[in-house]
Amino acid sequence: MNDRYDVVIAGAGPAGAQCARDLAARGYDVVVLETESEDEFPRQSNKSTAGTFPSMMASFGIPDDVVMQYTDSVVLESPKDHYVREQPGAVLEFADFKRFLVADSAEDGAEYRFDARVTAPITEGGEIVGVRYNGDEEVYGEITIDATGPAAPLAKKLDVVDLERENHAIGIEYEFEGIDIDRPGFADLHDAMMLRLDHAIAPGGYSWIFHTGEDTAKVGLCYIQNDIHSRYARESFTIDDYLEHWLETDPRLRNAERLEGKQHRGSAHIQPPGQMHTDRFMAIGDTVPTVDPLWGEGINKCMQSGRMAAAAADSCLKHGDLEPTAANLEVYDTLWHREVAPNVRNRLWMTKLLYLAENDRYDRLMSDLNRMDDETLANANNGNLRSIAKLLGVSDLPLLTRLARWELGLGGLD
Repeated sequence: MNDRYDVVIAGAGPAGAQCARDLAARGYDVVVLETESEDEFPRQSNKSTAGTFPSMMASFGIPDDVVMQYTDSVVLESPKDHYVREQPGAVLEFADFKRFLVADSAEDGAEYRFDARVTAPITEGGEIVGVRYNGDEEVYGEITIDATGPAAPLAKKLDVVDLERENHAIGIEYEFEGIDIDRPGFADLHDAMMLRLDHAIAPGGYSWIFHTGEDTAKVGLCYIQNDIHSRYARESFTIDDYLEHWLETDPRLRNAERLEGKQHRGSAHIQPPGQMHTDRFMAIGDTVPTVDPLWGEGINKCMQSGRMAAAAADSCLKHGDLEPTAANLEVYDTLWHREVAPNVRNRLWMTKLLYLAENDRYDRLMSDLNRMDDETLANANNGNLRSIAKLLGVSDLPLLTRLARWELGLGGLD
């Protein structure tokens, strides 16, 4: 078995597989190390709502046969109101989508090693030169990429990332049948992706219903365990309890039945990226997380980060005399901030504002959005400060104070 490659990638999720896909298409020798077994990949525990938009599908050549349902609109709900925006989208069958990325990159020559649990970087002279996995197995590469998500076994040991516990979000999702998609008194969720902001259901986070055809949907919630969560949390409630509570109290969900084997769990971090690379090394995907404040859209961000890392690797490897030093891989950071997450801090600021708001503020937000043009929300979601300011008023001073305290590490609440 070959033990030397141009690029070694840890993790076969959307970021890692897309990075391998781009590099293999350019003719590089790539190996991807994946913890799961080939027979089980990907496990149902891998969480993603897998909602995306046509721009991602077109940019990455994703086929229609991994789509569960094409959608026509996105819906925001508060406890007492809602907002609907006409926006084409697609809900992916996440497992099929991941298998497609792996198969497509393998066709171009990428090698995958399953049952390969990455444990540590191999270093020489202070630089990473390879990866140790499954205890004592080793593989070497000119460039190593960590695409393992929050686990980040390489990025953490190289002191490239510091994912903080207080910024850790957890999520759970099931697929159901028997959903009352057009329940009177609620927004029509036919061919829609809906996000609900309601601390009674997901304190410090949000919940969702993504229509997947007829009376079926993906239903789930996530939250960050911050001070706003502590304020609204129910005693001894786990994330499973919150989902059960929603199923019992929302009339659209009372007759819903879980589809066997369709459970998804996962986690992410809501924090700004710090360092993303060093000599011969880059971290991508949820290892250096970014989020779309309203719609999530984590898949597109992961795929884009994989593509930017592939471009950065190519810029070094195509010139035999250009070493992949930290300075020469700096292009990855530049591309990431320009293409993956422009206005990253403003977008994170918007995300935190949403999580820290009270339920009645969510109701007023829906009312405001229904009076404004559609572009205001889109621009605010993209981090445009002028548009964010349009959504705020004098009554939001307490909310801004909470945000300032969170930013200073003092907690989100007085």
